[in-house]
Amino acid sequence: MMFKHLTRLLMVLCTIGFTSAAWAATIAEKTKDMVVQKGYFTTYWDESSGQLYLEIDKVGEEFIYNTGLPAGLGSNDIGLDRGQVGDSLLVKFERHGDKVFLHHINLKFRAISDNLQERKAVRDAFASSVLGGFKVEAQTDDRVLINFTPHLVSDQHGIADSIARAKQGNFSVDAARSAVYMPRTKSFPKNTEFEAILTLKSSNPGRYVRDVSATGKIITLRQHISFVKLPEPGYKVRDFNVNSGYFDGRYVDYAVPIEDNITRRFITRHRLEKKNPGAAMSEAVEPIIYYLDPGAPEPIRGALLDGARWWNQAFEAAGYKNAFQVKMLPDGADPMDVRYNIINWVHRKTRGWSYGWRVADPRTGEILKGHVTLGSLRVRQDYLIATALLSPYKEANSDVTALKEMALARIRQLSAHEVGHTIGLAHNFTTSSAGRASVMDYPHPLVKIKDDGTLDISDAYDVGIGEWDKYTIRYGYGEFDKGVDEKQALKGIIKEAFAKGLEFISDPDSRSLRDVHAGSHLWDSGADPTEELERLYSVRQIALNNFSEKAVRPGAPLSSLEEVLVPLYYLHRYQLEASGKALGGLDYAYTTRGDTPAEAYQIVSPARQKKALNAILQSVTPEFLALPERILNLLPPKAYGFERSRESFPRHTGKSFDAMALSEAAASHVMTILLHPERAQRIVEFHARDQAQVSFPDYMEQIVDRVIRGKKLTGLKGALDRRVNYVLVHHLMLLDQNGEASADARAAAHLTLTDLRTWFEKQARKSGDSLYRAHYLYEADRIGQYLAGNLKISASDLAALPPGSPI
Repeated sequence: MMFKHLTRLLMVLCTIGFTSAAWAATIAEKTKDMVVQKGYFTTYWDESSGQLYLEIDKVGEEFIYNTGLPAGLGSNDIGLDRGQVGDSLLVKFERHGDKVFLHHINLKFRAISDNLQERKAVRDAFASSVLGGFKVEAQTDDRVLINFTPHLVSDQHGIADSIARAKQGNFSVDAARSAVYMPRTKSFPKNTEFEAILTLKSSNPGRYVRDVSATGKIITLRQHISFVKLPEPGYKVRDFNVNSGYFDGRYVDYAVPIEDNITRRFITRHRLEKKNPGAAMSEAVEPIIYYLDPGAPEPIRGALLDGARWWNQAFEAAGYKNAFQVKMLPDGADPMDVRYNIINWVHRKTRGWSYGWRVADPRTGEILKGHVTLGSLRVRQDYLIATALLSPYKEANSDVTALKEMALARIRQLSAHEVGHTIGLAHNFTTSSAGRASVMDYPHPLVKIKDDGTLDISDAYDVGIGEWDKYTIRYGYGEFDKGVDEKQALKGIIKEAFAKGLEFISDPDSRSLRDVHAGSHLWDSGADPTEELERLYSVRQIALNNFSEKAVRPGAPLSSLEEVLVPLYYLHRYQLEASGKALGGLDYAYTTRGDTPAEAYQIVSPARQKKALNAILQSVTPEFLALPERILNLLPPKAYGFERSRESFPRHTGKSFDAMALSEAAASHVMTILLHPERAQRIVEFHARDQAQVSFPDYMEQIVDRVIRGKKLTGLKGALDRRVNYVLVHHLMLLDQNGEASADARAAAHLTLTDLRTWFEKQARKSGDSLYRAHYLYEADRIGQYLAGNLKISASDLAALPPGSPI
């Protein structure tokens, strides 16, 4: 027995001796020759080994962790932009023996309760995540030292995952070519900023990576990591309302009473308080200040400043004086530093989306840093559209002021739009029908027709903040007098906005062709989408009549006219989609119980649907689709040194311009709208519920009559007529074989194909035109082969439109 006790004692003494040896060095001894930076976290830089050490004096203290890319990839298709920031995570360091864990706390599921065991029960029910594990290198009292370098030079932002999702290769970090980047590793009282050079390598880089990187198999970027102290107490969470116009934060609260909704929702916003809370107008205790990237050149810089500053109009309407400010980023300031709300001017190889993101307290939704990314090629796209509309280059020194002003007007609106996201606001895609009521919509350039028949682009984009935006800022940032019921006051703001005809419909109900809301769409204009479509047809025709070699600068290859013509030929593409929303569409709001009107939605009237269908079908007539010979003669094969790109028209003709493929793509786009399987089933159902609504077989009969059974034409228009027939038949087959379409929709498509086969056979027997006779025989045989199961088709068989969004 005595021997056993002695053995145990020796084991304990050995363990103590080992532990003492492991942490024999104090932090001061370990770091005596290192460069120290004190701040929220204290860092130590060992120049000789290239290692960055981190002192942990806050074991168990929660803070915010965020990653970003101060130097990016430059590919819109992959993402990974310069200035990109990731999600905000709540983390803490935990000590476990000789290890320290960086622990990501799971906030998706909570128990807001005074009962410690109730909170623990929820915490232990759902997995958390350890983001990093570190060995204790030294210790002084309860402070420990870790080597943070391996974590910093690992892929914490998910660079390799982003590339893999885009199917552009399997990349991994090359440690030998990665290092801490000390010029941007700094520590301040409330935040510590880390940066590293990351080199990733791959044996199979995709084309998008090769297009933008110096060496396709090797990409070197910089990764940023921020540690941010939790904000001071005093921020008040504001409830989310479905019509508030804000992004929502949410979590499941298992501590709520069983009669309450278990999901809690709150809006995301900056902290803003009045110096004089009872005053109708007051300065802020601390204004919201945004800083513009000095890399933005003039005159773009001025436009970006102007547009972002529009938001002060909305804050003034909410009772704040000079509470929203925009300045240039000071010299030496780091745009990734969490202390700066930033508007970044970012370059990519191809045009792409701009966006607004933020660093926020994940517990409450309090925004700590607004982070805007504006793609630099957007301004050039608007200039291109203006060029196509006006063909302005009559001579070498032609006045292009109007074109530049249109492009800058769009950049002002874009700056305001993306800043709006970073102050908490979601898209509102119904406000184009209410007279440009929000900068949070996607605007199409408004091109007016003057009395003399020429085009006017001077009012292409609106100036200033919208009326809807003022209501949203009142909802999110307005203060209420003591004794006022805040929830009722917030509902009153929404009710007031709706009484003025301002409604809110956002992304999930607007972006896709499948969406059902008849009044919510992207890049549209006008209170009546169909009337605006018909007006846009006239704008397009005037511009085509005026289109000439003057649409490119003197000295430019004529073949470059093609890319100028693209946005003009397809000028109506988004208004088509907006008008198409009426077909099988609904008018509705995000109605809650107690709202008025009592009806949750209304089916679009038959008359309005018929009007939309007739207008849309105008766009697939040969007369509409055919380019005049005068324009076709301006479009030679590409000049030496110039290549076709994704921005060019589709073609089946090799190097020569294809006068028909561009129409095939346009017609296919229209048929995708008209014969979308979900739209088809809505038409089926709405007719079943209301016999006044058109039936789906009648709906398809109207389309077939207009597209296929019309008059026969000669020349190019005849060829286009036959090509559009082909496209419609193809889309009928696509609907017939679509396993996600309803049985009724597929049955109607099948019947239409069967009837068309018979019709084509009859027309072939009596047609005297050899081209049409061949066409009829081919289509009849194609349908027969399909119905017999011997023909496989897909949507990719047809020419596709060049990219449109973002216009």
